Amino acid sequence: MFERRKSKEIRIGNIAIGGNNPVAVQSMLNVESHDIQGNIAQALRLQQAGCQIVRLAVPDMDAVKTVYELKKHIDIPLVADIHFDYKLALESAEAGVDKIRINPGNIGSDERVKAVVDKCNSKNIPIRIGVNSGSLEKEIYAKYGAPVPAALAESAMYHVRLLEKFDFDNIVISLKSSNVNYMVEAYETIAEMCDYPLHLGVTETGTQRMGIIKSSAGIGSLLIHGIGDTIRVSLTADPVEEIYAGNDILKSVGLKNDSPYLISCPTCGRTKIDLISLANEVEDRLRDCKKPIKVAVMGCIVNGPGEAREADIGIAGGDGCGLIFRHGEILRKVDESQLIDELMKEIEKL
Repeated sequence: MFERRKSKEIRIGNIAIGGNNPVAVQSMLNVESHDIQGNIAQALRLQQAGCQIVRLAVPDMDAVKTVYELKKHIDIPLVADIHFDYKLALESAEAGVDKIRINPGNIGSDERVKAVVDKCNSKNIPIRIGVNSGSLEKEIYAKYGAPVPAALAESAMYHVRLLEKFDFDNIVISLKSSNVNYMVEAYETIAEMCDYPLHLGVTETGTQRMGIIKSSAGIGSLLIHGIGDTIRVSLTADPVEEIYAGNDILKSVGLKNDSPYLISCPTCGRTKIDLISLANEVEDRLRDCKKPIKVAVMGCIVNGPGEAREADIGIAGGDGCGLIFRHGEILRKVDESQLIDELMKEIEKL
């Protein structure tokens, strides 16, 4: 197992990130910010799906009302996403938000930065400095000529120093780019420059298919090198899909072991069963399962139990039938129509 970067522990509402805490998965609400009931409903769906931190865009004072109402209905920490207007940060803090995402350099004078810092200090609210390729300061962009990794890291440290000037160190940092290589190098750079916890993400990744691929490449490569304390898989899709993808990335690199890990074979000419449909249905049926088990869905009786010997439980297809096996040992043969139901019965016993 890889060694994780030693980062400062930060509390966000009722969870802690950084230090020795597990990597947390978060998402952002995409319902219009003034739609209180719509945001509550979506936040509850995200929470049910396994979201551990949720973010809300707060573009104006009316949106702060949504902060108040969300805090009454959800159990996970709420982050206010603020741009430019420091008063929105102050009001969100009063409304009970658990973290504020802001770029200190974008909210005006030192007095305004200090006002936000003082408010967050008084309520123990962390600030996430969110740098991305489109938010670089003009001077930094002119210096590098492009949003290269070094420019992103320099911008982040500029904002960090603004907060530290007022004795504030309750900080989380993100450095997002739509370029996976830039994103990875930027996080590797900042990881050497400070010990603040890092929120990982590839931004503007696109639709669900490419978004998951790009996020897996960027986030996954950093995680296996010990870098990262929270993650978001940004998708042009239902935010619930971001949570499923984020948790799956953590499982794939061995950082999440509180739910099933599904393996299935790619099928071949020996397959006599509709394995693709079977695997998809098993995956759906396991969504709410919290058992740390390995489940196998294999294509043929000949190789299935042997190749998936390490699985806690599994099924292998035949010709209109299939096998239920445990750690490579065959339990029984069942009709194809009963395979998944019988598999779920065995999982309940584990």
